[in-house]
Amino acid sequence: MEYMVETKGLTKQYGDKEVVKDVDLKVPRACVYGFMGPNGAGKSTTLKMLLGLIQISAGRVTIGGEAVNRNNRIAVLKETGSLIESPSYYGHLTGRENLEIVKTLKGVSKEEIDQVLKLVRLMEQQDKRVKEYSLGMKQRLGLAEALLGRPSLLILDEPTNGLDPAGIQEIRELIRELPGRMGMTVLVSSHLLGEMDQMADYVGIINHGHLIFQDKLEVLHEHSRGSLRLCAMNRTVALEILKREGVSCRIEEEALELPRLTDDATARLIGCLCAGGAGVYRVEEKQKSLEEIFLSLTGRRGSL
Repeated sequence: MEYMVETKGLTKQYGDKEVVKDVDLKVPRACVYGFMGPNGAGKSTTLKMLLGLIQISAGRVTIGGEAVNRNNRIAVLKETGSLIESPSYYGHLTGRENLEIVKTLKGVSKEEIDQVLKLVRLMEQQDKRVKEYSLGMKQRLGLAEALLGRPSLLILDEPTNGLDPAGIQEIRELIRELPGRMGMTVLVSSHLLGEMDQMADYVGIINHGHLIFQDKLEVLHEHSRGSLRLCAMNRTVALEILKREGVSCRIEEEALELPRLTDDATARLIGCLCAGGAGVYRVEEKQKSLEEIFLSLTGRRGSL
């Protein structure tokens, strides 16, 4: 597999404290890679090292198949767009005028401004002063600035922070479209599992500076699958059948919580409950929280 971003032993140390420790990222080309972890886990520090915004203490970075070093850093990063923390803009200028400045700095054609404005859905607001923009519009303008020059790699650090649900959905849909429409690789960080669930193809999880998981999103779902939650009209009958079938459970409010079962075992058990008159009216899978996944993954770190 070809990787757009690859790191080996990436480390950042401040004094005696290592905030990022031996991180080996592997970000495939033309995908959305979700980089997750709790606040303070090392996400932003890792992204800033990729962009050369802070100095690497140890390890190496490869972008687009080329090892990044002091001599070629500017040339390699010219193919990279980024939105780290909050977007930069001149509030007294319009959206288009802000993009004109970035266009000059990047040396791209004027036609690209219209292209990125359409892509981030700001054509109708392009002549409005940015200080009058909503937070979501400012985030989209920041994305437009990052997209000028059609970079091969787009790095976004918590791009939906502070947005309302409508703004989150807009940014999420835009990110999801980029690999297909522009052949772009998007590396996006977040501390929200649900957000990555709707955007990412691949996921990396960092905790206390260690990369504790890296794989396809569906593999993460295998880790996040938790217990089975079952509601029955006749709980007494349901408990008797579960005991007979050798399935342990515990009562949680109005439901019975069962351990994780295979699909075949679940189907057979539900059949027994229905045939026995338990009156099953709801069955749902209870997902583990992100914190619970962190705990389980940290316990297995050596094998991941």
